[in-house]
Parts: sequence; C-alpha cells; structure tokens
Amino acid sequence: MTLAEQIDHDLKEAMKARDTARLGTLRMVKSALKYAAIEKSGADAVIDDETAVSVLRKQIKQREDAAEGFEKGGRPDSAASERAEISVLSAYLPAALSPEELEKIVSEAIAEVGATSKAQMGAVMKIAQAKSEGRADGKSLSALVQKLLP
Repeated sequence: MTLAEQIDHDLKEAMKARDTARLGTLRMVKSALKYAAIEKSGADAVIDDETAVSVLRKQIKQREDAAEGFEKGGRPDSAASERAEISVLSAYLPAALSPEELEKIVSEAIAEVGATSKAQMGAVMKIAQAKSEGRADGKSLSALVQKLLP
C-alpha cells in the first residue's frame, strides 16, 4: 500500500470514527498530494511515495512555522492546534535516522566530495540528502554538515 493509499484509508477511518481533528488534517494532506500529482503529470497522475514524503515534510514545515507565529502572537490555542496536526502528519513519515547514523552519512558525504571547507557545503548537502532518503530534515543535516566541515 502506497503512502497516498494509506492516507486515503486513514481518512475513511477518521470519518467513521468522527475524529474531526484528524479528518481535517488528512483532508488537507490529501489535497496537497493531489496538487503535487497534478503538477507532476496531470489530473490522473498517481503520486509515488518519495514525492508524498516530500509533500508531508512541506506540510509539517508550514505548520511548524504557523505554530511559531501563533506563539509569538500570543495565541497558544492556535499553536496547540497546529502542533496536533504536526503529530498526525509525522506518523506517516519514515522513521528518523539516529544521530549516529546521520553523522555517519554526513561523514561519508564529506569524504565522497572531498570537501575541505564550508564553501563546498552545497555539494555535501546534496549527497547527504540523497543518502538519508527523506529520513532526516534539512535543518539537522545542515547543522551537522556545518559542524563537521572545517
């Protein structure tokens, strides 16, 4: 079962359970997945898991930014709502890499590129992101690359 099919299935289950919070979140994600499929190859396109994971990461990032904005604006109830949506979306992402695994991937990427300075960070990031296969966010990868590059 693909990720998009799993989301469809869980959407139906949320309807049956009358879980409005989960239902609203899954509807928004399904819409975002459909837009991504249309952009990719037309209205009848089927989205692959790699694209679905990137859409989910984008949705999570949007909600993190919104929650941060709500907290700064003195609206903790809205921030809590955004965080609840993040927890629903995070369940569909692949398991995150451990810090040790992440450091190993970044070290391998640095060695592969032969990077000797932070000027080569872009090349290292490109390889590290490909090797992490969507199991690490760009922010943590970037911080680790900066830490390990001289």
